[in-house]
Amino acid sequence: MKLIKTSVLRPVGVTMIVLAIIALGLVSVRNLAVDLFPKIDLPVAVIATSYQDAAPEDVENLISRPIESAVSTVEGIDTIQSQSQAGASLVIMMFKNGTDLDQALLDVREKVDQVKSFLPEQANDPNILRFSPEAMPILYIGLSGKDTASLTNLADSQIVPFFERQPGVASVTVEGGKVREIQLELDPVQLEQYGLSPQQVMSALNETNSSASVGTVDKGNQDLQVRIIGEIESVEDIKQTIVQTPTGATVHIEDIASVKDTFKEQAANSFVNGEEALVLSVMKQTDANTVEVAETVQKNMERFKRDLPDDVELKVLIDMSDFIVMSIDSVLENIVIGGAIAFFILLLFLKSIRATLVIGLSIPIALISTFALMYFSGQTLNVLSLGGLALGVGMMVDSSIVILENIFTYRKRGYSLKDAAIEGASELTPAVIASTTTTLVVFLPMVFVEGMAADLFIPLGLTVVFSLVASLVVAITLVPMLSSKFLSKVMDGQGKRYWFDRFLDWVRDKYAGGLRKVMKFRKTSVFVTVALIIGSLALIPWIGAEFIPASDQGQVQITVETEPGSTFAYTEEKVLQVNEILDEYDELIDVSYVTVGGGGPFGGSANNAMYTMQLIPASEREITTNDFVVEIDEKFQQIAGAEITVSAVDHSVSLGDPIQIQLNGPEHDKLREFSEDVLAEISKVDGVFNPTTSASEGVPQLAVKVDEEKAAAFGLTEQQIIGQVQMQFMGQVAAKYREEGQEIDITLIYPEEYRSSIENLETMQIRTNSGAAIPLAEVASIEEIQGPIALNRHNQQPQINVSSAISGRDLRSVMTDIEAVLEEMSIPEGYSYTMAGQAEDMVEAFAELAIALFFSIFLVYAVMAVQFENFLYPFIIMFALPTSVIGVVLGLAVTRIPFSVPGFIGIIMLAGIVVNNSIILVDYINILRRRGIERTEAIVEAGRSRLRPILMTTLTTVLAMIPLGLALGEGAEMQQPLAVTIIFGLTTSALFTLFFVPVIYIMFDNLSQKFKNRKKRKKA
Repeated sequence: MKLIKTSVLRPVGVTMIVLAIIALGLVSVRNLAVDLFPKIDLPVAVIATSYQDAAPEDVENLISRPIESAVSTVEGIDTIQSQSQAGASLVIMMFKNGTDLDQALLDVREKVDQVKSFLPEQANDPNILRFSPEAMPILYIGLSGKDTASLTNLADSQIVPFFERQPGVASVTVEGGKVREIQLELDPVQLEQYGLSPQQVMSALNETNSSASVGTVDKGNQDLQVRIIGEIESVEDIKQTIVQTPTGATVHIEDIASVKDTFKEQAANSFVNGEEALVLSVMKQTDANTVEVAETVQKNMERFKRDLPDDVELKVLIDMSDFIVMSIDSVLENIVIGGAIAFFILLLFLKSIRATLVIGLSIPIALISTFALMYFSGQTLNVLSLGGLALGVGMMVDSSIVILENIFTYRKRGYSLKDAAIEGASELTPAVIASTTTTLVVFLPMVFVEGMAADLFIPLGLTVVFSLVASLVVAITLVPMLSSKFLSKVMDGQGKRYWFDRFLDWVRDKYAGGLRKVMKFRKTSVFVTVALIIGSLALIPWIGAEFIPASDQGQVQITVETEPGSTFAYTEEKVLQVNEILDEYDELIDVSYVTVGGGGPFGGSANNAMYTMQLIPASEREITTNDFVVEIDEKFQQIAGAEITVSAVDHSVSLGDPIQIQLNGPEHDKLREFSEDVLAEISKVDGVFNPTTSASEGVPQLAVKVDEEKAAAFGLTEQQIIGQVQMQFMGQVAAKYREEGQEIDITLIYPEEYRSSIENLETMQIRTNSGAAIPLAEVASIEEIQGPIALNRHNQQPQINVSSAISGRDLRSVMTDIEAVLEEMSIPEGYSYTMAGQAEDMVEAFAELAIALFFSIFLVYAVMAVQFENFLYPFIIMFALPTSVIGVVLGLAVTRIPFSVPGFIGIIMLAGIVVNNSIILVDYINILRRRGIERTEAIVEAGRSRLRPILMTTLTTVLAMIPLGLALGEGAEMQQPLAVTIIFGLTTSALFTLFFVPVIYIMFDNLSQKFKNRKKRKKA
């Protein structure tokens, strides 16, 4: 009351405070970071280790298992996963929510250091790092020109360092580049003639290519350091390097080898829109803002391009920030549209531009105040927080409407402007505070919610809380002050919109008549309402459910996988066939680039190719990304000799596939068979799209098994034999050659005809320590086998994942059918399966949010009990809550939108919103009854009187959400379930508030009177 008086009597002070808040908010909004989603805090750490040329089995036994065993005792670890591939090990540790990841990483490093000495000498030191879902490229930049070799040199020497110097850039990787190499192609005949081995050639190069300090000499008063310079300075120096033969003679390297200044064999090759090019992937720092970094890089890149040669083109292929900007812009547009709709609704009801402006001012002031609070609380502008603002736009005016409506009432009674403002605002301020508080408390239980649901919900909840607190303060300070100055007279129905007053009076009369009938047939009314609630609950299974609605970001990924062991050229041939099909969709594809040989998780593989495509914006095409994926996937099935998988890329908050089945058991081989059976069975389920298994076909291998007894007879060890075989068939880096600041490998290699066939392996000569040569077959057996590509483990047990996308059906329905299929399967003893991916995320999130909903309802009741100082009236008001279920189910069914996390969040928010109308109604009924009005007449009069503000608050909130409910603009799919839930739920609850709550009020009031009468009789 005192605050309201102060605001009315001291308008200058209030105005200055408002202006200061506006200035602070405008500064804050300029500094707010912009991103697509809130920051997802995943407590995940990764240990990566390379073990060159080792088979997956050796990597698993010698590296992955020891590391798993060591880190398994670290406190807070939830699961440990590992993948062992030829030459590399990846151990992924997922910690429990709430774990201090910084301390956990220190513990992990300590455990790894303890086992480091037990790892193979050839293995590199394990690299331990924190995993972040933001560790994805934000820019793909194409570099094209005539000469790939010169482009690679340009990228390494100038472009990559330039980009890595930009603020917020963490690293830049280059795909498709050529790496210079000096190859010494050995001549086996000449080596045999001179009695030399490759190891002797390597030693000669290393001994020649060295420099050292050997002391100092005096020169007058100075000490001169003596340094012997012996480094190779040119390719000619390599040719002239002297090698000592066993007989003491000397030969030059050019006598026994062909020296070639060439390039390493490419592991990957990149094509942009069908043309060979380099692709640079720009990664941002963890704490950097995506949009800001992308804008900075592109702005500075334009200046940098001026210094590039004319025949070199540097251009952005895919900019991840584009979708973020479009999404944020579309949400902002929806907020503006919603605000405009709310403004016109107010104008329609108030019939006064001045009165509308009084309330309309609460929207921008509350918005600007919200931006300031978001900035100081460390929030970002993202689709979820802005979705909260879009919701808040309609709710921001609710408190102001109620206050202004009551000020009008007092003005009509003859009060002066100031007295009407003070008395009207003071009378309903408690009810307004109560109704706002009930909305705010629904967010308190989120403090106890863990995981991804909390990361998603808290930013949205904070935004709504900030906006409602700001709007409440405006309603009880600024609105009374402005009313006392600008509303010189109350609009009494005269004017252009008099027709609406007559229409509203007609609605009031009809409502009053309907209310009297409903109160007369109370049992029938309750039965009908309960039947509708039960009927709507029965429809829930038909709606379906999903984790997070997928956004149509227009990004498509195509994986081309040929037979294991296929050559690079064969894979490129299949890529050309894919290109022919993609050429039919030129008008839809904005940019497309493919990396041949880059599809493996640890690096490239000759039988893999990976496409990344960006379609034109959704507003410019008639087909959705998912429909496009399904259409081209059917055409790709015509390409024989390759497994082609197409998927829409959704940079959402979930990292897993929609369906992921984790198969666990003691043996990899049986798991592989089990996974094939599971894959075959789930492929029959409707909605399963492109199912795959991590148990890929084995790579054909020639297994060379050394007979240690025979080798020892010739004075050889297994390691010596392995070294000589590696030298002949893989080559070996002998030394480094420095030129213009770059280090270039000098590689010893045998001619192609000596290392390309099985016969070459079988007839290979192994040199003994005495210099004699024996066939490899003398000391080893050679067998052709199928070797695994990768070995996975989960919690120190073998694991294989079967994954699938979904199409045409919702996630919950597909998951339910898959679980039914798995239950009918015969599972080998000792083996098991668990559901993971988005299906697991959905179940966990729903469970967490269900707990939050329960506590939210309890807190709403508790707040009302404190406000009314009564347990009965809050209980009556709560009957408006279950009726909202009718609208929620109806809305999702009509719009064909599956239930999801945003929809669940909408239900939690409804728990605090739908009771507001009931609070206003019941509170006013009690006020009238305290004035001596009979109960039935008090209910009817309260209904007639409160109908106007209830309609205004409901319509402003509902209609302001319609742009979001229609999913207008890019990225609006995320907020659509939230908007639809609130639109239909609030509309339905408002209707039942006007009819059903009065019925419940009478029934419980009668029951209360009976108890009071019984007590009186007992006392008597």
